[in-house]
Amino acid sequence: MSLSHIALSSGRSIELTELRMSSTYGGMLEGYPCKPVNEMKVRGLQRQAERSFPSTPVLLVPPSREYPDQTGGAFGPVEILPSVACIGAFRSTAVAPELDPVLHRSALTVVWFQTLLDVPSGEDADPALRSIRWEEMAQDYEL
Repeated sequence: MSLSHIALSSGRSIELTELRMSSTYGGMLEGYPCKPVNEMKVRGLQRQAERSFPSTPVLLVPPSREYPDQTGGAFGPVEILPSVACIGAFRSTAVAPELDPVLHRSALTVVWFQTLLDVPSGEDADPALRSIRWEEMAQDYEL
């Protein structure tokens, strides 16, 4: 059972089968959002996805970054990522055309950041998600 379907800009339909969301800055006890902190957050989320889904390729959708007019500190200017960090397991039909569509599927784990707690769906999903190059990134597997 899928949580939602997303229409990629390529025309391929992919289904979201698992979604993990967390607060990007939840648990940040001291300091401020800046480039070094954000790089650690992004790498950590990507490693978490790789550990959670070891048999599936992992794609990081580069997050947008905001630079508000706030005073930074020793680690540089304030840099803010979207507030929700996401790991999603996606499935679709096989990439290789010679594979039997009944016996094969393709899969990709995607890491991305978004501003709202919405489940991405249809053509309303974030443009960065919809622009995934599935045929280049996903991996076929046998059912």
